[in-house]
Amino acid sequence: MLVKEIDLPGIGRKFVMETKAKGKMIVIVHDNGTRELYIPDPADPDERLSVGSFTDDESRKLAGIIGGMAYKPKALENLDIEIDDLVIEWHRIDPDSEWIGKTIGELKVRQTTGVSIIAVVEKEKKNIVPGPDFRFVGDSVLVIAGERQHIKLFKELLAIKA
Repeated sequence: MLVKEIDLPGIGRKFVMETKAKGKMIVIVHDNGTRELYIPDPADPDERLSVGSFTDDESRKLAGIIGGMAYKPKALENLDIEIDDLVIEWHRIDPDSEWIGKTIGELKVRQTTGVSIIAVVEKEKKNIVPGPDFRFVGDSVLVIAGERQHIKLFKELLAIKA
């Protein structure tokens, strides 16, 4: 996706995005946190149609939905997202993993691998933002973020069976 950024003095910043499929969107991020989303008018591509105005909290929820934090289609379970050097991936914990019953803090996940566990989705569809006292459960899906070399180490450690 091609993204152009334009400063809007006294207002905020404008982002013009063009997708690989040649779709266009414009997002204006106001200094007060409000976001506005626009798309071209099909009848007149030089005109823009307002899709909506979102608060900071609404924008973050929308970003989470679009980014796959709220729901990840089964076909995309092994897909990763890369933003500069940051990689976000989804990994299922095997029920036989030595991690089962242990906490993030006990395993020192971030200190050992350099990876942060940013979310956990459990079988009962509970979404959790885990802290150091979170105990691993089999078949949960971990949403992790880190640099590619750190993710590789994380996957090696996660694959160890009890």
